[in-house]
Order: sequence, then C-alpha cells, then structure tokens
Amino acid sequence: MQITRRWITLAGAAALLSGCGVGGGMGSGGAIGVSAPDPGLRPQPNAAYDAWVAAFRSRAKAQGISDSTLGAAFRKAGYLPGVVERDRNQTEFSRSLEDYLAIVASPDKVAAGRSALSEYGSLLNEIEGRYGVPARITAAVWGMESNYGARRGDISVISATSTLAYDGRRGVFFEKQLIAALKILQNGDVSADRLVGSWAGAMGHTQFIPTTFEAYAVDFHGDGRRDIWSDDPTDGLASTAAYLSASGWRHGMPWGQEVRLPTAFDASLAGRGKRRSVGEWNALGIRAVTGGPVPDHGPAALLLPSGVAGPAFLAFRNFDIILRYNNSENYGIGIGYLSDRIAGAPLLTARFPPDRFGLTIEDRQRLQQRLTALGFDTGGSDGVIGPKSEEAIRAYQASRGLLVTGQPSRELLVQLG
Repeated sequence: MQITRRWITLAGAAALLSGCGVGGGMGSGGAIGVSAPDPGLRPQPNAAYDAWVAAFRSRAKAQGISDSTLGAAFRKAGYLPGVVERDRNQTEFSRSLEDYLAIVASPDKVAAGRSALSEYGSLLNEIEGRYGVPARITAAVWGMESNYGARRGDISVISATSTLAYDGRRGVFFEKQLIAALKILQNGDVSADRLVGSWAGAMGHTQFIPTTFEAYAVDFHGDGRRDIWSDDPTDGLASTAAYLSASGWRHGMPWGQEVRLPTAFDASLAGRGKRRSVGEWNALGIRAVTGGPVPDHGPAALLLPSGVAGPAFLAFRNFDIILRYNNSENYGIGIGYLSDRIAGAPLLTARFPPDRFGLTIEDRQRLQQRLTALGFDTGGSDGVIGPKSEEAIRAYQASRGLLVTGQPSRELLVQLG
C-alpha cells in the first residue's frame, strides 16, 4: 500500500512545493523568494478550534496518549489560518519534464548534491551497506525534499495537523497524522518545540509525515531517538533508505536509463503499464545511448514524457519504488536523473522539443536574460517560465503598450533584440 506523504500534486514541480523539497533553486521557475513571516502561520484565537481540541483529547487518550504528552503538545499549539488557506488553495499544475529537470536537477542542485555526497559519503555508504539503497539515490531524495537539509520547515506539526484535522476537509486523515505526531512526542524522539515541518506536517531532512515516520523511521546509531529534525541528517537519510528498502528496492539494480528509439517508433508501446523484457525492447530497435543493446535489468517500461521527439527512458522495478515516495513520473525521473548526475553522469543525450510557444529552453533563457537586462527581473535565467518570468513579461508588455498576456513568444524574443 502506498504511503501518502506529499500534499501538492507533483505532476511536474512537486512543489514542493510541499513547503520544502523542490523549492530550492527554482529561480524564475516559480520559487517564492524570502519574505516576511506569514502571520497566518502563527496561532490565532479560535473558540471552535479550542472546543475541537477539548473533544479530541478524549479520543487521543483512548489511543494511549497520556495527559502529560497532550499538555506538552498543546501548550504552545493553536489554530493556524494560513495552513487552512494553503490546503484549500493548492494549485494543481503540470510542468514539462524539461522544466522540471531544469528545476530539480539544475547545475547548482547537482553541485550541491556532489558536495553533500562528498561530505557525507562515509555515512551514506554505511546506510547503503545496511539497507541496500545506493548513496546517490538517498542523496537525491534529500536534495529533492529539503534542498539537502536547507529547507526542512519550521511550522509546529501539532498546530498544523490539529488545524487541518479540525478544519474537516481531510479531517480523518489529519487526525491520524496528529495522533502519530503525539506518539512521536510520547516516544521521546523529539521535544514539542522541535516537532516542526511543512505547513501540512511533512518533517525533517526527507519530509516524512508522522504516520510514515511511525512506520519507517530508524535510530541509525542507537542513541535512543529517531531524530530527523536535527542538523545532523543521519536518522533522516537512514530512514529514507529504510523506507525504500522496505518498499522493495532491489540492491545492485538501476532505477532506469535513457535510451534511443529507432526511426518511426510506435509511441503506443510506451507507458508504465506496458512492461516488456529488455530482450523484447532490444528486438524492437531500442538501444542504449552509447549505441549498444540495453543491459538486462529485468522487465522495463518505456517512458516518453515528451513524446518520441524528446528523451526516452526505460524504467526498471526500482523506478516504481521511487514512486512510493511520490507517485509522479516526473518525480521518479527527477530522482533517478539527479542521482545519476550527482554520481558524475553526463547530461541527457536527447534534446527536448520546442514548447507550445515554439521556444527551446535556450530561447527561454535568452528571453529571461534580455528582460532582466532591461530592468524586468525574471528571478533568474533557467529557462523555466514561472510566475516571476510571467510578471516580468506582463510588465514589459505594459511598458511598451503591447497586449498584456504574460506569455512568452518568438515575436517577443525578437522584439527584445
């Protein structure tokens, strides 16, 4: 059974977007810059919420939560209107794989991953030795979920989960998370003031929700606590590997690989539900990017996220295990590709086709660079047209008396010079 642990649909930028995660290094692709603290994420008076908490206490006690744990948990907790607003206004959107990889496997993210792999190599290798999950995969999840520990979240998990349990839209689910969070406190893994995470309760270096923590978190070095909140990432990284291992990770097997398609390939053969043996794929003319036959790592699915004109991938069993973390093909490819790049692999061989505006990523980068040079800040030039780039385009169009659309185009690129 898949463990639900993310909150915002990641069909592209999992935006993690979940409060932490992919948010690092998004630049013009849509990252929200540093801003003043949201007052809606501080406890606010709410009599109805207080009444709900009073009634909840009896349900918590029936599940073994002590009075002392409840007292410590709710001493500084309270209703967070900003959490409710975020839950009700999640934007479900889909980014192309090209944009997604430009965000989650940017040069900066890859460089940071290589640095993390170097700094924590001994630990990651020890974790790999115990759980069989490659160090580069664990490092990639770390980079995806919290930008290597830089964005772990600082919102009270008790306040967030109790607010969302009280709110009612997903009350049953979040009450389970709240009970699990209270059990974490009662077990002594963390103190109430350090039990923090994203607005929806995802916690630590690799963003576990409380029920996933309960089931899979580990005390790797046996100090008596499963501490995924500390600056020391040991338990967070080990818990991720333990989770992937328990989900069925096959040691020594890759997640997948980029492949080349023969001319006039039948795209209807692609899809996660259409697995074939590697021998069959080879017989159909699919080749490794080096030109030889694809090595046999078991049955594989062919993924064509950008159609036959873009990069193609054969995804093996371990790709499905990555999706237990987040059931998005872009997420799975993102983790696999980032892990390969961290380990020193080159860029993808195939190019992505132009976007719906007829622009390549290089075109979009030039557009961003030229807008910024004219004083219309796009927040970076990663080639991802996100909110900041759209805002810059609108401002430029308005300043020139053009139709304000906020959309890129080849005409706009030409006009920018």
